[in-house]
Amino acid sequence: MEESVKIEAKDFNAYYGKKNALKNVNLKIYSNKITAIIGPSGCGKSTFLRSLNRMNDLIENFSVNGELLIDKENIYKKDVDVIYLRKKVGMVFQKPNPFPKSIFENIAYGLKIHKLYRDNDELHQKIENSLKEAALWDEVKEDLNKNAFDLSGGQQQRLCIARALVIQPEIILMDEPTASLDPISTAKIEELIRKLKKQYTIVIVTHNMQQAARVSDYSIFFMQGEMVEYDVTSKIFTTPSNKITEEYITGRFG
Repeated sequence: MEESVKIEAKDFNAYYGKKNALKNVNLKIYSNKITAIIGPSGCGKSTFLRSLNRMNDLIENFSVNGELLIDKENIYKKDVDVIYLRKKVGMVFQKPNPFPKSIFENIAYGLKIHKLYRDNDELHQKIENSLKEAALWDEVKEDLNKNAFDLSGGQQQRLCIARALVIQPEIILMDEPTASLDPISTAKIEELIRKLKKQYTIVIVTHNMQQAARVSDYSIFFMQGEMVEYDVTSKIFTTPSNKITEEYITGRFG
């Protein structure tokens, strides 16, 4: 059965001023799969990830050419509604970034902004559902009015995932989501990511080779703004086609 394409880059270039940060990227990312982006610092991983929900638009002198398609629509066309795009493409950052509000209000925020509930009962139900989806409900259900900053780092990150999920995106971007967490919290988030792919297309940037090998279905290897190799993760990690990929994965540089 052929896999359906959710995201496609066609000769996609990104620039910070005159610096060409992504060079002629061509790739297809598949629905309901976890795709890991790996590569040394400064290789274009985060630039590509943030291009997928146009977070880079907030950076002065950032520009693109070529096409970046989601569901066959070029997201850089002039008439694209960026607010709607960011609702469809959720983002989880490297450091947990809850709002200085209660657990309840953190999750309710997106629902209120996008007017995604009819009444108080539906608001509460959606908050409960997203906390369950993020495997956090059982730990916080007794005290939803607790300040989000009182949660542990791992719980805060799962709260941020719940906040991304509650507005029902189709794609979830994760920029090194476990980089600041301890091994137990990391394992919980990795288990959660694997479960979430049933309903979402997930793209994750990670410096952790073992993590990419554990959680992803596909891996993309970037080097100096170019896509060096893209394949099924098991193949990339056992029999990569490119010698540079092999050298990076085995730790000879990066």
